Amino acid sequence: MHYYLIVALQAFCIYHVYKNHKPYYWYFLIFFIPVIGSLIYIITQVYNKNDADKIQSEITSIINPTKKIKDLERKIEFSDTYTNRIELADAYVQNTDMPNAIVNYKKTLEDVDQNDLYARQQLILCYFQLKDYLGVVEHSEVILNKREFKGSKQQFCYGLALKELGKLEKAEEQLKEIDRPYSNYNERLELAKFYIENHRKSEGADLLNEIYAESQHMTKPNRRIYRTTIAEVERLLKTL
Repeated sequence: MHYYLIVALQAFCIYHVYKNHKPYYWYFLIFFIPVIGSLIYIITQVYNKNDADKIQSEITSIINPTKKIKDLERKIEFSDTYTNRIELADAYVQNTDMPNAIVNYKKTLEDVDQNDLYARQQLILCYFQLKDYLGVVEHSEVILNKREFKGSKQQFCYGLALKELGKLEKAEEQLKEIDRPYSNYNERLELAKFYIENHRKSEGADLLNEIYAESQHMTKPNRRIYRTTIAEVERLLKTL
């Protein structure tokens, strides 16, 4: 049991480091000195009295991810509110149960007094995970003109869904919105592949060369994060 608690503590700390963009050396401290490193991180970077319950809850969720779902389901039985439904849907996403997440996000859409933007954004991601491209398109087109949609992961999923459905002109229009220098490297790689697959090798090569040139100026942490993307860019350039 002690082993699982240590692993859960490490997992929580590493997730917190990643989520909050903490310095890279924390990964080494937490990984190579599991108990002491994790405790030092929590005491210095996470813990305060207001966070104590949240930390306990998140560690419990890592050890027993279904407990949080069961607790939220009981909460809904007592009070079926928009907020409780969203929390339950989010918990299903964390547990990679996209079908149940979809059911609950869609349930929140029945509350016309609430802003449906967040639920739609999540539905797009859930449907994309399930390769239900019609579902992606349906919910994307409801929020297409929202400021938050522009340049987002949801817009990228929408572009790829259109591509899969054979709507290539519309797909390119959306994917090009994600083409921003010194960012969105994975998304821009997909756009380059889109060009190549559609017999536009010159445009694909230009974009791949841009990404490669930018990669030469990345910080070491970013080079580690995007090493697979950079390797794929280099591989594709050699084939052109």
